[in-house]
Amino acid sequence: MVSKRKLAKSEGRENLTEDASKAREQLSKKTKKFLAAEKADDSDSVFVRLLKTAGVLLKPGQHQHQLAVDQIVFQKKLFEALRKHPSYPKVVEEFVTGLESYIEDKDHFRNCLLSCERLQDEESSTSTCYSKSLIKLLLGIDILQPAVIKTLFEKLPEFFFENVKGDALSMPRLILSQLKWLDRIVDSKELTTRLMQLISVAPAGLQHDVITSLPEILGDSQHAPVGKELSDLLVENTRLTVPILDVLSSLRLDADLLCKVRQLVMNKLLSVTFEDLPVIIKFILHSVTSNNALEVISELRDKLDVQHCILPSFFQPPQVRLKTKGPASFSQSQESGCQNYVVLLFDVIKSSVRYEKVVSDAWIKAIENVSSESEHKTFDLAMLIIIYSSNTQAKKSIERVLRSKIRLGCFQEDLLQSTFYIHHLVLMDAGSSILSLAQSLFHSQEQSIISFGSLLYKYIFKFFDTYYQQEVVGALVTHICSGNEAEVDAALDALLDLIAVNLSAMRLNAIFIKGILDYLDNMSPEQIRKLFYILSTLAFRKQQNLGSHIQDDLHLVVRKQLSSTLFKYKLIGIIGAVTMVGIMAADRSGPSQFTQGLADTSSECCSQVTSLLQLVHSCSEKSPQASALYYDEFANLIQRGRLAPKALEWVGQTIFDDFQDAFVVDFCAVPEGDFPFPVKALYGLEEYSDGDGIVINLLPLLFSQELAEDGAQSALQESGQKLVSPMCLAPYFRLLRLCVQKQHNGNLEEIDGLLDCPLFLPDLASGVSPEALSAKERSLACSALFLTINWFREVVSAFCQQTSPEMKGKVLTRLKHIVELQDVLEKHLAVTPDYIPPPANFDLETLDVPRSTTTVSAKLRKKEKKGEKKQQKADDSKLSCDSVPKEDSSEYGPAPSSKSQPDKESMGKEGKLAVSLHNYRTFFRELDIEVFSVLHCGLVTKSILDTELHTEATEVLQLGPPELLFLLEDLSQKLENVLTPVAKRVPFFKSKGSRKVGFSHLHQRSAQEIAHSVVRLMTPMCNHLENIHNYFQCLAPDNCDVVDGSATKGQEYHLMSSCYHRLLQIFHGLFAWSGFSELEHHSLFYVALEILANRLKPGERDLDVDELISQSFSYFQNFHQSIPSFQCALYLIRLLIVFMERSRTPSRNNEKIASLAKQFLCRAWPLGENEKSSVFNEQLPSLLRIYLERVVCSLKAIEEIAGVGVPELISSPKDGSSATFPTLSRHTFVIFFRVMMAELERTVKGIQAGTASDSDHIHEEKLVYWNMAVRDFSILINLVKVFDSHPVLHACLKYGRLFVEAFLKQCMPLLDFSFKKHREDVLSLLEAFQLDTRMLHHVCGHSKIHQDTRLTKHVPLLKKSLELLVCRVKAMLVLNNCREAFWLGNLKNRDLQGEEILSQNSQESTGEESEADESSQVSRSKAAEDGNEDEGDAASAGEKEQESNESDDNSD
Repeated sequence: MVSKRKLAKSEGRENLTEDASKAREQLSKKTKKFLAAEKADDSDSVFVRLLKTAGVLLKPGQHQHQLAVDQIVFQKKLFEALRKHPSYPKVVEEFVTGLESYIEDKDHFRNCLLSCERLQDEESSTSTCYSKSLIKLLLGIDILQPAVIKTLFEKLPEFFFENVKGDALSMPRLILSQLKWLDRIVDSKELTTRLMQLISVAPAGLQHDVITSLPEILGDSQHAPVGKELSDLLVENTRLTVPILDVLSSLRLDADLLCKVRQLVMNKLLSVTFEDLPVIIKFILHSVTSNNALEVISELRDKLDVQHCILPSFFQPPQVRLKTKGPASFSQSQESGCQNYVVLLFDVIKSSVRYEKVVSDAWIKAIENVSSESEHKTFDLAMLIIIYSSNTQAKKSIERVLRSKIRLGCFQEDLLQSTFYIHHLVLMDAGSSILSLAQSLFHSQEQSIISFGSLLYKYIFKFFDTYYQQEVVGALVTHICSGNEAEVDAALDALLDLIAVNLSAMRLNAIFIKGILDYLDNMSPEQIRKLFYILSTLAFRKQQNLGSHIQDDLHLVVRKQLSSTLFKYKLIGIIGAVTMVGIMAADRSGPSQFTQGLADTSSECCSQVTSLLQLVHSCSEKSPQASALYYDEFANLIQRGRLAPKALEWVGQTIFDDFQDAFVVDFCAVPEGDFPFPVKALYGLEEYSDGDGIVINLLPLLFSQELAEDGAQSALQESGQKLVSPMCLAPYFRLLRLCVQKQHNGNLEEIDGLLDCPLFLPDLASGVSPEALSAKERSLACSALFLTINWFREVVSAFCQQTSPEMKGKVLTRLKHIVELQDVLEKHLAVTPDYIPPPANFDLETLDVPRSTTTVSAKLRKKEKKGEKKQQKADDSKLSCDSVPKEDSSEYGPAPSSKSQPDKESMGKEGKLAVSLHNYRTFFRELDIEVFSVLHCGLVTKSILDTELHTEATEVLQLGPPELLFLLEDLSQKLENVLTPVAKRVPFFKSKGSRKVGFSHLHQRSAQEIAHSVVRLMTPMCNHLENIHNYFQCLAPDNCDVVDGSATKGQEYHLMSSCYHRLLQIFHGLFAWSGFSELEHHSLFYVALEILANRLKPGERDLDVDELISQSFSYFQNFHQSIPSFQCALYLIRLLIVFMERSRTPSRNNEKIASLAKQFLCRAWPLGENEKSSVFNEQLPSLLRIYLERVVCSLKAIEEIAGVGVPELISSPKDGSSATFPTLSRHTFVIFFRVMMAELERTVKGIQAGTASDSDHIHEEKLVYWNMAVRDFSILINLVKVFDSHPVLHACLKYGRLFVEAFLKQCMPLLDFSFKKHREDVLSLLEAFQLDTRMLHHVCGHSKIHQDTRLTKHVPLLKKSLELLVCRVKAMLVLNNCREAFWLGNLKNRDLQGEEILSQNSQESTGEESEADESSQVSRSKAAEDGNEDEGDAASAGEKEQESNESDDNSD
């Protein structure tokens, strides 16, 4: 019926086609095309007929098949036609056979695979919609799908090796596309089987296509079997790793299967090609779960090494690669592809960490768990930055990890530099985040973290584009203007580094740096010096048009500051002008990177330099301080070697003439003036028989200055005399000798007369005591002494490196003069309390230092009165420790010089005030580091010549103990200032530059230079150390102790002991320097160790570092027998600890150090090293703590001290001490008690809590350990009955609470599991501890009765801990089925002596204020009779704990 109707329609359409010319406008395009197609096809097979019936017309050649109806309608019609066909189901086979016959032709097959053309009426639609291909439509019919799929897979092998040219269609891909996104799969298992068979036989390219198409073909039910087969295929064919992993990431698979595949891939990670990495990493990260994230990421981090997959040229910075870039080549294309894969890899990781918190947290934790510096890779830093930029929630964690790694030294500059070299393309996308991170690190108070932030800025500037370069400069300028000293220093140093990295780029951003000139008021001199150096470097270069505006601004600022009348602003002008001169007239002969490219020193430039120097001179000549600062700044400039020879020659001649006119007079000249002292030429080293020598005109200049200050300046000016301040003598000489030194390659023969020439000084040796002088005369004498000492210090700094024996002898003589003059100065200062010395260091931004030091005497006098009152109170107390000096009671610092010791004695006997020159350190000129080459001098022969230059006699000069001590004290102060790390937290109100005052020359050198200089001095220092050791060995006949004997009483003993102390302090400061842990300084560390090892075993070479450390340890350990003072003992122990910590096995020498520490604690120290010494009381806790921390069993050591030493102390006389531990006395008991309590608490915290799974043996060991700890605690707690001073009670309350808390956390779990098996041990432990808690309750009651708020503030926390203890004991009893054995009693409040404490309403409310306690005892025999012995024991212990707790409650 339907076919007849269709046929009739066709005949009608043929008639209409013949008359098309008459009725074309009435016919639609659909009808025309349909009729033409029908004419063209003469086939009459079932396949064709059914398709026509359903609405598809097959087109020959390259034409698309036409679909006359909707796709769904077509599928429905065809399905009905097949089902209702008379020969169904045979008609299906015929239909498929017809399909197979039809697609035998390749063009026909291709047309069937391509989309059909949809025929539409013009009236219905004007757009063409997409139509599926004929095969796709047939696959959508269930009864045809299996047969059609079979036909397709049979047809597919014909096109395995088809060559596709250009844009031609690939037949295999067309066939696979028919299987994608089918609405329904009739037989999914069959389809899966055929697909896997196809993969096994198909070519490589087709295999890749089939595998990647699997997720789009298969249904969810087939994901698991396909995943298993693909995992097996992954093992067989590694070339298919990428497509297989890509597919597995898209399938729903079992976790076990994913884990198996992930582990398989992880094992192959090191061998895969770089282009495969992104897909592999994507799969691994996709398979991560919260349970295994850390494990997977840690393994991935270990095996993923991006650096080895990158071409060597990729490690070059981008600027270098741009310069060397040539024509395109294969290697360049490889590099470009490599970069693309790097970016793609990090995109995969970035996507994962952005959206998966588990993954980002695992990355952070995996990196945090890496402990060794060598194990860290560039990938770690890159990942932290990527996570920081991608995940805002993880920023705090990233900053925390970074700070921790920087502190530990795991992230060094080399690692950061390599990270930017390798990953700069990836990091550039996170540039803003890196800037934010650097800014955050800059706000830290720790120098190492600030330095790392500075490095981030440096490498952003070096590797990123101009936008980020501008951002870096802007950020650094912001840090500089912040006012924070640490930030300003680090930012200025960073700008200096950026100039070295890329000067041309910095010049483009100079306008930002120039704005810092508005903030000079808040900068220190060193910071001002750096800023002007940066701006001058940018300004005075070639291409003057770019720097001219900066030059003008610099000149304006300098002239403005120089014209100011305030010293602070004049200081800025002087520093700026001298720095500009250093750049303008720089020496360009050397290879320095800072001088290359400077403009040629033309006549115009020379005139600018000359005029600028003359301007500075004229503006500063009326101010002695400004002049001295100018000379010091110029001297530092010359010392750095940055001045051109012509400029140096002009400056040197000018300085030489001016110095001679200002300060030098003839020996025969008689000083004119009304001097209060006899004036005499003193301290000359040569005899001028014919009067042709020279003299330093010091006292007349000083007297003239005093007259000028008193108002007589006009008279001097009228007389035509030029006023020159003696304050400028030392700075001017320093400038002069550096000029001569530079011009003559270190030879100072031209000015060697200044070394031995005398000075016009007051004749203080005329027999007049300082007390007999007037206040003005004493002040003038002190000023003359300060100026003379500073002159000699500069002379020694100048001539210390001269090789002539005569010169060396004279330098040693000048050192002796300095020591002698310092002794005289101390005596004068003691009787001149309000004296202000002349300044010697002039780069201070304020002049507050003199005012602060003038109050020293007033403070000392007040402390004398306070000390007398305290001493009276101390004498009245019985066995009290109230008179123990506090840690901050020393006015002179922790290590006063030995010269102050006799003064203290004289102050006690004669009532005179002692003065320490340590407080006047800022008023002495700084010694150069080269001065310490004098330590090499052993015996120096000085020839005394007669008038005819013949040798008349010889005199042997040696570096004596006073001179040695003088040098060692200065060297130790320098090392402490440079090599000792600065405190992590800087006080908010810390004065600027306080650490650098008096060390301005030293801080112009790096810590590395100082360390190198000290290592070169190690050999002479070892010689001196061994000589001093032999000296003290000779004092003790038995070679083991130096306590007794008359030799211990004398100044020489004090000097030698102080030298010993300073030498050990210097060695400790050197080897404790953190720089030795850096890779670049390992060679220097090795050299230092070799020097020490050769002292012990000469001749041995090429030893391992660990062996050298061991020999160095043994070398210093051998000195322990001759240690003369407690300070020396402590520094020796600290030095040995430094060596121990630097070895590969740090705990190896713990026993040796503990043994030494015990020997020192058991030694009676002579001459002031006793319990009343403030220094002794400050350092005793350190030594005791070292002993208890490193002894094998600290609990036994505590028991020995508390159980043996303290009873000996109690039975000794009032001023006596323990026989076993002579360092333990009534004055030092509180120190011992506090340290032992703290160490006991630390020890028990380290005991691991017991678990039920532990063996009985472990439980027994821990119970024994806890019994020892409680026994020690009992001994210590009960000592408060005898020593009841406030410090002892305070330590008892504080550490008692901590011990109870540790008992709760560490011991009670152990008792839970040990109660039944070790009942007796647990019972005895709890009974002993019950007595301790009762004693703690008594201490709480004592503190409340005395109303001591310093003690009562600890009571609430202690009571809370005791409450928890009672509850915890009860819980233990319940756990062991002993609940009914727990009962309560009453306990009254008592004091330390056991006396009952009555409250205010004691008669009325005694019952109310009584406290619950488990003091009521349950006898063990009764418990045994009741058949519940365990319960009885537990009840007894538990009730006792309740007693102390509830009594605490009532005491509130």
